[in-house]
Amino acid sequence: MNMKIYKKGADESYTLGVFPTIELLENRPQIVKRVVVHSSIEENSGYPKIKELCLQYHIPIDIHDPTIDKLSPKNNCYAIGVFKTYQDMLERENHVVLVNPMDMGNMGTIMRTMLGFNYNNLAIIEPACDIFNPKVIRASMGAIFSLNVKRYKNFEDYYQDYQDYEFYPFMLKGAKNIHHVHTHHVHALIFGNESSGLDDAFLNYGQSVFIPHTSKIDSLNLSQSLGIGLYHFSADQFEKKTTLR
Repeated sequence: MNMKIYKKGADESYTLGVFPTIELLENRPQIVKRVVVHSSIEENSGYPKIKELCLQYHIPIDIHDPTIDKLSPKNNCYAIGVFKTYQDMLERENHVVLVNPMDMGNMGTIMRTMLGFNYNNLAIIEPACDIFNPKVIRASMGAIFSLNVKRYKNFEDYYQDYQDYEFYPFMLKGAKNIHHVHTHHVHALIFGNESSGLDDAFLNYGQSVFIPHTSKIDSLNLSQSLGIGLYHFSADQFEKKTTLR
């Protein structure tokens, strides 16, 4: 078995860990080429689920410790799911739009947060970090496989596809306090780069918003802003929930 460490733009990538591998098998079995496991995986409680899913979808399992040791940066990885990279179409539902996101850890956290608040469609405006880097997949805990993600060369291409949406760019210069903004219309929440945010041109798209906070900090980081934005705009869905299930 001769697997190479992932490089940007490759036509296949891999999960690192049992839980992300199960998420891959449950949500996108059609793109899985094989699963590689460590010889000690029998000790892991998730292995029966991996075997069950691989049997169900006729996906081969290879036991190969050298591959695990080569590809995993940590010693606690028991499974790797090898899959073909892909591009989705976005559904006509609420979107998150990330303009030039570059931090892989942030990207994974954002994907997991989106899934938690029922935002299942992500548009990424390039240049951007590679969503199929195993670091992103691991940081997302496999949430990426439950999302629809589409990359765009520029924001205008995205805008042309969804002109009927309400747009909410999150900006320090935003015109409205987020607490005064509510909608029941299909919409897109737009966030900028981790260091530079959105440029002033985004003041011309939809209703720009800001998140108020004390003067003890100068700004919130991207994942914090996104979490607050998703919490606010999804409040109606969760208002009557009494449990997490």
